[in-house]
Amino acid sequence: MSVDYSLVRTDRAACPSPHSAANKVARLLWQCVWLLLFRTSPWFWHAPRRWLLRLFGAKVGKGVQIMPSVKIWAPWNLTLGDFSTVSHGVDLYGVDRISIGAHATVSQRAFLCTASHDVDHPNMPLVTKPIRIEDGAWVAAEAFVAPGVTIGVDAVAGVRAVVLRDVANRTIVGGNPARVIRERFMSRD
Repeated sequence: MSVDYSLVRTDRAACPSPHSAANKVARLLWQCVWLLLFRTSPWFWHAPRRWLLRLFGAKVGKGVQIMPSVKIWAPWNLTLGDFSTVSHGVDLYGVDRISIGAHATVSQRAFLCTASHDVDHPNMPLVTKPIRIEDGAWVAAEAFVAPGVTIGVDAVAGVRAVVLRDVANRTIVGGNPARVIRERFMSRD
């Protein structure tokens, strides 16, 4: 009888952090500012939160509404287009770039994740890819958007969708994994 032993090695010696000391210090400083100023601000006080994000390198358009409970891993990797909205409890795990277009909405507790690990490598190194939420798109409540995904112009990722592939313009997807439900027909009324 043979015994298989795991080839995976994820200790610090085998799998050192890819993040520089400066990145770690900046994230620590951001976490303190988030905890003391961003998170504690009233929900309607968007302008000071926009200012804090800009202070930490985010590109923030006019009229952006971002709630105080939004978790942002690295604001310097974040772009928010004019009049975009990021709702309560959203997690923007921006190890790589996250771009949210003008008039786009990311609803409650959605998770935009730009990083994962190479499962075929024994040290499981970090792999990152940017996420783009195009103009007018909507990521509905509790949806998950995977690294490298683009959600097209006016597209919708439905409630609790697990979006692993790009979503075409004006397309509605849902489910786990997300599948096309139908085209989005928008009236001009």
